[in-house]
Amino acid sequence: MLTMYTAVYAAEPTVKDTNLKVETFVQGLSSPTSMAFLDDNNILVLQKDNGRVLLISNGTLQKNPVLQVSVDSTSERGLLGITVLKHNNDTAVAQNASVRGEDKAKIRDTVFLYYTESLGGGSLRNRVYSYEWDGNSLVAPKLILDLPALPGPNHDAGKLSIGPDGNLYAIIGELRHNGKLQNIEGGPAPDDTGVILRVNPSNGQGMPGGPFEKAGAQNSLYRYYAYGIRNSFGMSFDPVTSKLWETENGPSAFDEINVIKPGFNGGWKKVFGPIARSDVTQNDLVHFPGSTYYDPVLSWKDPPALTGIEFFNSSKLGAEYRNNLFVGDYNNGNLYFFKLNSTRTGLELNGLNGLTDLVVDNPKELSEITFGTGFGGITDIKTGPDGFLYLVSISDGIIYRVSPVI
Repeated sequence: MLTMYTAVYAAEPTVKDTNLKVETFVQGLSSPTSMAFLDDNNILVLQKDNGRVLLISNGTLQKNPVLQVSVDSTSERGLLGITVLKHNNDTAVAQNASVRGEDKAKIRDTVFLYYTESLGGGSLRNRVYSYEWDGNSLVAPKLILDLPALPGPNHDAGKLSIGPDGNLYAIIGELRHNGKLQNIEGGPAPDDTGVILRVNPSNGQGMPGGPFEKAGAQNSLYRYYAYGIRNSFGMSFDPVTSKLWETENGPSAFDEINVIKPGFNGGWKKVFGPIARSDVTQNDLVHFPGSTYYDPVLSWKDPPALTGIEFFNSSKLGAEYRNNLFVGDYNNGNLYFFKLNSTRTGLELNGLNGLTDLVVDNPKELSEITFGTGFGGITDIKTGPDGFLYLVSISDGIIYRVSPVI
């Protein structure tokens, strides 16, 4: 994963806050990419290269996978993304079950997986399937999204999330395409690359109310929430505003944190980082009706390969962390922490020397925003049901937990 970068990791993970500790929650994983909490006691974790979905139950990694799928794992391909639609907590689902005389406790949650599937003969697709969780296994697979995988083999992205609106959000990278979705005016028409999709979780169809609704349901734009995306390994919804935030990998310069407003155009391949630091203007970009270019809320001039992003929806680590932002990287094994500004439209950086230009330009600025080190290549960050912070390390094969010392 992220094979274009050379990663250097510290020996043991630590955090700056002396009131917090880092512990190994589960180890012995093989190239883990993403995790999802099913409930207070059970976690599903994905292994990139062998296509195994493993269950962690009461803190113990179970030996046998709950599902194994056939994946192509070349470069950044593989078993990449997971999210859960929890029907037991859905009032409408529970009411419908009651009308049918069903036991609410037996309603199965839906688990979505994003992975690169080989179809034989050199044909590959990045696909999203839904499954039912029966308490022991993932069953009843259903194809939800059928997306490109070539040429690649990197920039597959793959993160998934159920939004506050109940829709399924999926990120796919640009796979080295050069089309209109990559802001190439004379390029091919939209082809499901370099976008964030917003679709009905039951069938993968576009939903009314999207930014490109006027394009019509038969137009591929209808399913898009954003475009101009190079590659992403993290997205999270602000629990206060419901806005979507995303991390993005740049080329030789500039990784980004973005607020993804409806119709967001990230500018790739014409611009990365603040547009003022480029030699292009917004007039050089491809503008679909309903789209707008937005600068990132923070950029790294030297890319650390940003990955997981999480709004920490808990006060268990201290009030200052609640509903604020943790971000991880792959190159350094760093964990970053940011407080949001008063309007929750960006980051509170005024007290940090040199960051008023919204670009991390040097090691001093990097040190100021670094909250923890030594986590290996972070690939996912989640708030646990216990209110603690969990981090997946693909290089260490470990899920770490950050919790109070006392």
